[in-house]
Amino acid sequence: MYPDETIAAVATPPGEGGIGIVRVSGPRAVEVVKRVFRPRNSGIDLDMVNKELVYGHVHDLQGGRIDEVLVAVMRSPHSYTREDVVEINCHGGFIPLKLTLETVLTMGVRLAEPGEFTKRAFLNGRLDLAQAEAVADLIRARTEESHRMAMEQLGGRLSGIVTRLQDDLLSLLAAVEAELDFPTDDVGEMDRETLSTRVGDILEALDRLLLSFATGRLFREGVSAVLAGKPNAGKSSLMNALLRWDRAIVTCVPGTTRDVIEETYVIRGIPLRLADTAGLRETGDPVEAAGIERTRRALELAGLVVMVGDAATGVSGEDRELASLVNGRPVVLAINKVDLARPEPAFQELAASLNGCPVVEVSAVTGAGLAGLEQAMVETVTAGSLPGETPLVAAARHARALGRARDLLQAVLARAGEGWPVDLLTIDLREAWEALGEITGSGAGAELIDRIFRDFCLGK
Repeated sequence: MYPDETIAAVATPPGEGGIGIVRVSGPRAVEVVKRVFRPRNSGIDLDMVNKELVYGHVHDLQGGRIDEVLVAVMRSPHSYTREDVVEINCHGGFIPLKLTLETVLTMGVRLAEPGEFTKRAFLNGRLDLAQAEAVADLIRARTEESHRMAMEQLGGRLSGIVTRLQDDLLSLLAAVEAELDFPTDDVGEMDRETLSTRVGDILEALDRLLLSFATGRLFREGVSAVLAGKPNAGKSSLMNALLRWDRAIVTCVPGTTRDVIEETYVIRGIPLRLADTAGLRETGDPVEAAGIERTRRALELAGLVVMVGDAATGVSGEDRELASLVNGRPVVLAINKVDLARPEPAFQELAASLNGCPVVEVSAVTGAGLAGLEQAMVETVTAGSLPGETPLVAAARHARALGRARDLLQAVLARAGEGWPVDLLTIDLREAWEALGEITGSGAGAELIDRIFRDFCLGK
């Protein structure tokens, strides 16, 4: 990336809409747009405009009118990239945007790479790396909870805690090195006991952040929830009841579902990839057999299994076989068709064989018990842990960096307890500081930064 280049891209999604934006950023942004834009008021000079909308028309190089537009000028450093930025607000159709962008690019402007506007915001100090990643999370947020988490990270809540921990480590390093460099001066004693106490405080803060990762990732990425059970237990009907619309075909014929049917479903802010599967049984039908094999694969990858029992027929050998297959996984036992019969005690024995998993009685026909089933699903996938005051660590990259810093500091504690010289402990302290710096970008290399921004959408 060359910061002295001016870049441009369409900053709005493809397709038809009311407004489409061509964004231009860099040292020549205003100069370039002046050559393709003619204000309706001929007395307006874009060189004198800042944070205002100017009405006019975009023209091609032959003077042909492309579109009626509003142009916004934002001057460095008070812009998204901290460079001069001009946004051309066109009508939101494919052709006006295409022709406008092509005309701008003929002026020696380069097409922006994916995420390059946000990358420039990071390199120019407007955002740190965690905040920049939050921009992508904000765009991709599928629930209000994941949106809230992205907004908190964009606002710098996680970065603030990480930076304070880095400052604590840097202060510790400075005290140790001052003690080593000036042993006869009164610079404050840094013995192993004091070092261990301060490192222990930092470790406690790291542990709190790492504990939030499982829940944070759950709200950010969601989880695969598989409805499994014997044929005709009512899995498809239950899926339709949970979704509140008829997604899966329902008949009284066992084996109707031949493939894994998926639909995203949000409960308490958690996105679940709800999957209806073929019933597990022996069959000579090659199509149904292929569906059963896909069911087995889906169960292997599931973050939650909703085992659907049939109150009308009771516990069968197929139910027990499925229980042995999913034992040790997060499971909720949903006993369906309670509108037809009372569940037999064998269902409780089945649940006991599944490590005492939650048991919920439901009716996909009447809707009875659905709220309880949803609650059991949430409690099972979150293990009772819900968002609190601690900012949630949702990105695996952040968790790896925090875990590496924790491991290094635990090594410091162990070695201090073994009587290692304090000066040898500074190596791990510094590496822990660098690991935390990967989160905010202060310790991130160019390769890591490039990899992060490659995943951004074009125009952002």
